[in-house]
Amino acid sequence: MKRLFTFALLTATCVLGANAQLLYKISGKGLSKPSYIIGTYHFCPDTFVDSIPGLREAMRTTEAVYGEVVNDSMMQPEGLQEVQKALMMPEGKTFTSLYTSEEMTRINAFLTKHMGADFTNPMVAQQLDKLSPTALATTMTAILCTKKQGSQLDAAHTIDIFFQNWGKEQGKKIGGLETLAFQIKMLFTRPLDRQAQVFLCMADNEDFNNKVLDLMLEGYFKQDIKMIEESINLKLNNSCDDTPEERAELIDNRNADWLTKMPAIMKAQPTLFAVGAGHLVGEKGVLALLRKAGYTVEGVR
Repeated sequence: MKRLFTFALLTATCVLGANAQLLYKISGKGLSKPSYIIGTYHFCPDTFVDSIPGLREAMRTTEAVYGEVVNDSMMQPEGLQEVQKALMMPEGKTFTSLYTSEEMTRINAFLTKHMGADFTNPMVAQQLDKLSPTALATTMTAILCTKKQGSQLDAAHTIDIFFQNWGKEQGKKIGGLETLAFQIKMLFTRPLDRQAQVFLCMADNEDFNNKVLDLMLEGYFKQDIKMIEESINLKLNNSCDDTPEERAELIDNRNADWLTKMPAIMKAQPTLFAVGAGHLVGEKGVLALLRKAGYTVEGVR
């Protein structure tokens, strides 16, 4: 159960040539030693670490490891309780109460196709009806991605988890750019009507969702940052797309906030930052913001 809640949080937020880059060196602007930033992906096994050029050397030469959050905070009793509460429907409400019978027929077809069970099974319904649409969407994204990779991904051995675990073993400082409470609020507390709409969009647009996931998976394992950016920017051009406000809350505003914290962290000690690859790309991505702030940012090859 602990792994389920942890994996749900990590996955909410479901990437060679000139664009083949996941690891970047940050230097200049008074830094005595360079820091590094690596783009991660929630559905990538930790064995992929040794496929990223220069990463082991970057790990060796840095003295701290910072993630989006401190992973251990999710495994503490209080953290688990916070995550579990966020995944559940509010008291007195159920998942099925958010949909018409016709919409539930479409949702059940989607669930049966990919889970082998749906709300028509009373035992399954008893469990799923307690989950929020965002929580169930997160679970389905995990199922779809692991199917595409052809094997069951071990949630305890993803590349997201790896860096902080390794850092602890090496006695390095471990930190987070955000608190667990902030991430839970940001990821799981959209209005219920919007959560319901987004999940129905997932069930109704399988071809589009497959295209996004295929492009993201191919881009990440090819280490093609441009392909990752392309997958993030794909749109249906309807209400299923994130609004500009939702995009800002999920990515852009967080990137800007991290840039208020990273300079002091890097000045104190050379640091390896491990954050979702989607945060690196674009004009409002962390790489562009670091360059605008006066740092030299170079891909490591």
